[in-house]
Amino acid sequence: MKRKLGTALNNLYKKKDQWWLLTGSIIFLLLWVWDRLFLNAPALRFLQIGFLNTLIISTLVILISLILAWVIIQKMFFFRGRNWAWAELLLTFFLNLIRSIPQIVGVLLGYVLITILLQLSILTASWQTLLLMAAIIALFVFLELVDLMQERITFYQSLDFYNAMKVCGISSFRIINFNILWKNSRGHILNKLIALFGVSIFLQCSVDFIISVGLSTKVSALNLPVTLGSLLAKIDSKQDILAIGYSFSHPARLSRLFLQHLQGISVAFSIVFLLIMIYKISNGYAERHRL
Repeated sequence: MKRKLGTALNNLYKKKDQWWLLTGSIIFLLLWVWDRLFLNAPALRFLQIGFLNTLIISTLVILISLILAWVIIQKMFFFRGRNWAWAELLLTFFLNLIRSIPQIVGVLLGYVLITILLQLSILTASWQTLLLMAAIIALFVFLELVDLMQERITFYQSLDFYNAMKVCGISSFRIINFNILWKNSRGHILNKLIALFGVSIFLQCSVDFIISVGLSTKVSALNLPVTLGSLLAKIDSKQDILAIGYSFSHPARLSRLFLQHLQGISVAFSIVFLLIMIYKISNGYAERHRL
């Protein structure tokens, strides 16, 4: 029994993406249990909502990015197949215009728009705000997926099998979507989506930090749903983070960190460990599938 368990764990460890997913889930479960025991109820409720909202936004980002990238690719090769050079040029100009805007700046401008819509009572439900936040982030990250799909399609179009399938009467739509993107590029696309999940979390936290230090007077964190980034920007969390540095010069306070300053430490740990875990999962997936 012990030998089988050891073999199973060894095989799981070799699949580093699955290993990190399992290990990360266990660590977050232990963190939740510790917070449940020692963190006050209001702070725990905000932490749970912020963690859930962050995951929901990031999940919506990769779904919207996938849809946008697929639509753009279809339009691009549709225009190219019909020799509509002017339409392809217009689409390329639009994509390059988005690409020229720094991601953080674009997301911050999008948050300004969300704040205006909230003040005008156009956005009345929390899910609407979350969906719009995800759509704005996706608008500035989906181009990475477009570039990947375009590279894969261009590579396979240079091979003999593409022309052979065209001669057999198979439509370009089926070749591009089924034979290239689905059968031969599915792993690459999934790996890119995992990376975009981490990028989404990073952008959320970066913009929330910009808002918290007052670099944007048009956006207030009070207007937006609670996320891990906005929780870290709260004054209580900042004081908890500062307590870590203070404890190095006053070792006697080190034992109080995980009891009296649990909110800020939990939020900061969740953000950092989430990003590390996603990075390790992405690298492990690429290594296991030899991407």
